[in-house]
Amino acid sequence: MATHAAMPGRRGGRAHARTRRHTPLAWALPLVLGVIYGFYAAFIRRDGGPSTGGQVLLGLVSGVVLAALCFAVGRIQGSLPRELRAAVYGALTACAIGFLVSLTDTSVLRSTALGLVVGVGVLCVSFYFFYTRET
Repeated sequence: MATHAAMPGRRGGRAHARTRRHTPLAWALPLVLGVIYGFYAAFIRRDGGPSTGGQVLLGLVSGVVLAALCFAVGRIQGSLPRELRAAVYGALTACAIGFLVSLTDTSVLRSTALGLVVGVGVLCVSFYFFYTRET
């Protein structure tokens, strides 16, 4: 008669929930990226004139959105396979660059093309990085 391998049991009577702690870098990196991105978006929209409330609001909102998306990607990146993780980083970068280019009053095709080119580049580089460093 064949026997089955024993399943590892729980230690003690209850399972312990693993609390997830955030390192200071997990908060600081999205925050710094969001601030830089927001300032740059407001600077592009200013176009040499005086600053207005709309430009400040644009910079604030775009910075907060990018920081939130970067934080969310940082939270879920460990559970994604390397291909999907690289695609997420590429898509996030493509959207961010495409939005910045669209603020310069150029055509939609130019902002889309430049966003896609940069996004594909980030996808390739990040896939190579994840592929060579994964255990």
